[in-house]
Amino acid sequence: MVHHQPALLFLCSSGGMDVIFTLQGDPSLFVASAASQLLVHMLTFSLESETSKALSTKDYDWPACAQMIVRHIQESLQSSSASHMEQSLKLLSSLFGSCFGSCYAAWTEVLWLDIAKQIESFLLEEAVPAQPLLASLLLNVARSPVFCGTEGSFWALVTSALEHLTPVQAGPLAVGLLKLCKCPQDVRIQALTVLLQPMDCILRAASQPLECAGLLDESVSDPGTVESLLSSKTTCAGLLCQTLAHLEKLLSLKHLRVDLPCVSLLRSLMTILQFCNGFLSPTSPLGSTISRNLINCCRVQKSALDVLAALSEEKDCDTLIGSLFDVLLAYLQSPNTSPTVLKKTFQATSKWLVHVQELSCSNSQWQQTEKILEDVFVVLQKRLCSPCWEVRDSSLEFLTAMVKCLRGQKEFRQCLLSSEVLRLTENLLEDPESYVRASAVTAVGHLALITCFAPESPLTGNQYNKENIVAKLQEILSTDSEGFPRRAVISIFTKWLREGCTGQLEDTEQFVSRVIQTVERDLDWEVRLGGLELVEVFCSQTICQLSQCPYAPVSSAVTSSTPQKELLQVFCRAKLFGFLFGSLCDCDKPVGQRACDVLVGLRGHFYPVSTLENPQEVEDSPAGRGIAWLQRTLRQGSLAQNFPRDGGGGVDFQNPESMMLALGAIDLLELHDELNKSSDHVEESPQSLLQDILATVGTIEDNEVDCY
Repeated sequence: MVHHQPALLFLCSSGGMDVIFTLQGDPSLFVASAASQLLVHMLTFSLESETSKALSTKDYDWPACAQMIVRHIQESLQSSSASHMEQSLKLLSSLFGSCFGSCYAAWTEVLWLDIAKQIESFLLEEAVPAQPLLASLLLNVARSPVFCGTEGSFWALVTSALEHLTPVQAGPLAVGLLKLCKCPQDVRIQALTVLLQPMDCILRAASQPLECAGLLDESVSDPGTVESLLSSKTTCAGLLCQTLAHLEKLLSLKHLRVDLPCVSLLRSLMTILQFCNGFLSPTSPLGSTISRNLINCCRVQKSALDVLAALSEEKDCDTLIGSLFDVLLAYLQSPNTSPTVLKKTFQATSKWLVHVQELSCSNSQWQQTEKILEDVFVVLQKRLCSPCWEVRDSSLEFLTAMVKCLRGQKEFRQCLLSSEVLRLTENLLEDPESYVRASAVTAVGHLALITCFAPESPLTGNQYNKENIVAKLQEILSTDSEGFPRRAVISIFTKWLREGCTGQLEDTEQFVSRVIQTVERDLDWEVRLGGLELVEVFCSQTICQLSQCPYAPVSSAVTSSTPQKELLQVFCRAKLFGFLFGSLCDCDKPVGQRACDVLVGLRGHFYPVSTLENPQEVEDSPAGRGIAWLQRTLRQGSLAQNFPRDGGGGVDFQNPESMMLALGAIDLLELHDELNKSSDHVEESPQSLLQDILATVGTIEDNEVDCY
């Protein structure tokens, strides 16, 4: 701290401070922001340097530098210049936003008491100035340790802000307060009321008098302000999208310290969606105006569907299930539903189907669920045949989501197998769009868990048997010209392997071997990486089957036992080692890193630590010469070109003895470190970054100075 005192004294000179104050208003946002941050650091630094003394509760006893900055803040807040006032509010917001330590508490409280009256006067003005900045400042002050208790005057100021700020500006303040642990409960309830006002207005606008009580018993601010905003074409969608985004954020919190009126909220969401697609014709003038403003508004539809999906996690909405699915099915069926809105509708529908399934399990209402599922599959069949590829893609993603969540339910399987969905999905494996083919692969792979790999798979025709499905996906892996479908295939194959769908060990060994031989030639590095994940799963499962203690290094007494030899033979027959060692030299670093991870894991299983303490013993074995050469070749990164794959003097990747020696002799940990050592320390150094910038803008002298 002592080393910085001369610089601080220089900056705190009258001329230096005036320059920094002026730069706060620089037309460059970067310069203005930097000037503001510099003032924050100077203020905190000058006060921290006095920590050995007891700081006075009066700022006139503070260091000269701190007094100059505080005086500048106070003068700017009282200035008739809006820009000066905004600069000080930004500075204060940044200051309180960075003061979270307990050591800041004393002087930040003094500072706040100095400016609180001025902030309060802003809120009482007829046209509240700089509303976003005021909201940000109050929220940052509320987060600071100064007000850990329930100090009355500050929270009274917060409630005044919630009352006087416009709904658009009060919204971010309200949601921020609701996320705080220490906010007083009455302020928290008021903040929630602010957020719910637009939703309350929607409900009231759609209802006959006294038909619906709305969401709120009373409003925080003038309800007419919200009505006016929703009545305007230019502000209606913006207010609703902001409100819905805040509500979605609240619903994602694990512990919300205030109860949401979920049933009324769900009803208001359904109303918004019906306004947007024209399925609701309100009789009130306000309702008619809002409906006209929202018709076919995709922004609001997507936001409402996001909140609708989040509400599926909540309880007590069961009485509206029927009406809710009427709205969702109307969107799924309507030709006017845009592809992006349809995707959101599918996502919300899958979430609520899970909710309905859980509900039906508890109260035996499967009849309602079956009817919903039947209607959904009818719509899905139609959407899978859409001329729009985005719609086909979303439909397949929806199908996959349903299978993941509902495949264990008998009623779901019955609805699926009695529809045309299986056939249509398989047809889409040949879709002209690669995204659709990839989604079809994923859907077919998950459907196979029902049609092929389930303990009692239903008889649905020869085209759905395991061999046929596997052959089709292997053909895609071998021949598809696009990377997305091939990545999807390797991902599905890995999933099947994890779930034990590939049969006995001998069948699995052959399956993995075929996949490896295809994947190692693939030009897409993500496909090769997926192949390594498949190998890793296969190794783990095989070790589990053939070893007494899975995943654990074996003792030296057991390294030559039959299970170990059998393991090596299985891995060699499956051609694992050629793929793994070859991948070490892959031009794409993630592939090499993953291959090395797998090999390190295998070595840890086959070799105890004591065996590797003297690697010379391994290297001096009959195959040691070849192994040493392999190690040098790997370090040179030229294995793929130079390493012989047969008996031509090198190591035979399918020879268990050679592979056992290779795992012990090669310094895989050193290779692991080399592969994980990024070149970023060279390529992303300040000097390198400067050179990149100069190369882009030209090397004139001014640019060199700016970059430096």
